[in-house]
Amino acid sequence: MKPIAEILGKTSLDRGDLIRVLEADEGECGPLLARAAVVKRSGVGGRVYLRGLIEYSNICSKDCLYCGIRSGNAAASRYEMTEEETLAAARLALERRFGSIVIQAGERDDAQFVARMERILRRIRALGGGALHVTLSLGEQSPDTYRRWLDAGAHRYLLRIEASSPDLYRKLHPEDARHSQASRLEALGALREAGYQVGTGVMIGAPFQTAADLADDLLFFRDLDVDMIGMGPYIEHPDTPLYTHALELLPPRKRLELSLRMVALLRVMMPDINIAATTAMQAIDPEGRERAIRAGANVVMPNLTPARYRHDYLLYENKPCLDQEPEESVELLEARIRESGGSIAYGEWGDSGRFLARKS
Repeated sequence: MKPIAEILGKTSLDRGDLIRVLEADEGECGPLLARAAVVKRSGVGGRVYLRGLIEYSNICSKDCLYCGIRSGNAAASRYEMTEEETLAAARLALERRFGSIVIQAGERDDAQFVARMERILRRIRALGGGALHVTLSLGEQSPDTYRRWLDAGAHRYLLRIEASSPDLYRKLHPEDARHSQASRLEALGALREAGYQVGTGVMIGAPFQTAADLADDLLFFRDLDVDMIGMGPYIEHPDTPLYTHALELLPPRKRLELSLRMVALLRVMMPDINIAATTAMQAIDPEGRERAIRAGANVVMPNLTPARYRHDYLLYENKPCLDQEPEESVELLEARIRESGGSIAYGEWGDSGRFLARKS
């Protein structure tokens, strides 16, 4: 087998190269992390961009088999933040000198939800004269809704594919009209057409997933020419159908290590995109997000959701920081980034270099 260092010396990594790295013994991966660190410095620099996360609602119309807030989970206590609560979280982001926020929620496309989000976006834009960039993660919508939200003040959109393999996608979702991979791909195309910075991502270490699947995911990201990525380890939730496969999964630490390899490989493949150090990494290791930053990530999302809602936005088990108020979460995270050698880019939007190059 080729040494990892030799593979990373190639101009372009192919599917076989990616599978080899993903399946390598842990002790072989030092060259990968070293290479990712070099590429990150030249591609996006050494600064970390903060995106204040607002978990707006856990009401969802979909029934994905892995998700704790799926519509079929009768044990979930549903909530929706008020407009004023959402604006208060955005004000906190401005006060803490964040460049942007992320509004995330379960998937809904009803007219009332679409109009309310449009109104909220306009109010956020008015807060600081457009100082805050807004990323949305609100699932599949019509092209018209995407345009309305963009006109109202949104800038980026994260729509995770969860699995680029059609076969694996079917195993992670019910087979009905609301869970079509083709619709997901159409939505990603509509977002690009509308003018968003477009992001996607996958779960790593999910049931039925292989190293070949993950290699194909990386090639999918490259071929789609994404601007940003949010991906992290799969963590099971007891109130989901896929929980029956919990004993078949890789141990959590192995899933984290695999996630870090995915971050590092993607950084090598796409030097100028934004890659998030996700909360799921911290759920496995208290220093998981810091390790992701060292592996090539350059975005962190401190949670600005009021503490009274956090226990209800549980996509997976063992989510960290559930009892912390936003101010406390932010202060702790900022301290950890500095301690790990990162430099926080306060007050900067942190737009994707790939997006800016495409637009120029």
